[in-house]
Amino acid sequence: MLPSQEASKIYHDNYMRNSRAIGVLWAIFTICFAIVNVVVFIQPYWIGDSVNTPQAGYFGLFHYCVGTGPSPNRELTCVGSFSDFSSIPSGAFKAASVFVLLSMVLTLSCIACMALFFFCNTSTVYKTCAWMQLLCGVCLVLGCMIFPDGWDAEVIRDMCGEQAGKYSLGDCSVRWAYMLAIMGILDALILSFLAFVLGNRQTDFYLDDLQTDNKDFAVSRIEVRDRREPRYGVQRLH
Repeated sequence: MLPSQEASKIYHDNYMRNSRAIGVLWAIFTICFAIVNVVVFIQPYWIGDSVNTPQAGYFGLFHYCVGTGPSPNRELTCVGSFSDFSSIPSGAFKAASVFVLLSMVLTLSCIACMALFFFCNTSTVYKTCAWMQLLCGVCLVLGCMIFPDGWDAEVIRDMCGEQAGKYSLGDCSVRWAYMLAIMGILDALILSFLAFVLGNRQTDFYLDDLQTDNKDFAVSRIEVRDRREPRYGVQRLH
């Protein structure tokens, strides 16, 4: 084997080893992101009361709990279910719930697609998951942008004060689930970009392997032909 071919093979082996390690990390972070997405969808801590709110309580995408007195009063009444859309206090909350649900379904589908690594081309699986994660990020963006449009609902104004309105919380504050959803957007975009890079590199190396195999096959055919062809000497006439 030529030195250049040896160097190419060593580079190829090192890259494949590193790409597998990066792929494992990508899969682990994808699973962690799926857990975060489920938590964001279920938990009702997107917005909540503060020390200045007339009532105690907190709101999620579809489930909320409100009290009958100031914040120190923790006797809360919880209402709302995703299975009962009529219990969701705002149309914006309903739309945001649907988009975040789609984001969660796409993330879980991406995890299910990882089983295809054993049956399909690696590059195809990476690119499929990358598109899913990109769409997941888009759905999260839409959910986070639409959710504040419902802050003018009557139940929220009762808790947050008369100053509350669309994209204005009044005396209330943003809670950790909303911040986690915003962080999830960045996570989805990073994971999608990484999956695209891994998929494209797998395609490049697959094409390189095909070219190398074709060259080796052509060289072997030439060597076989050279061994089989008779060599005739040149006779000189005197």
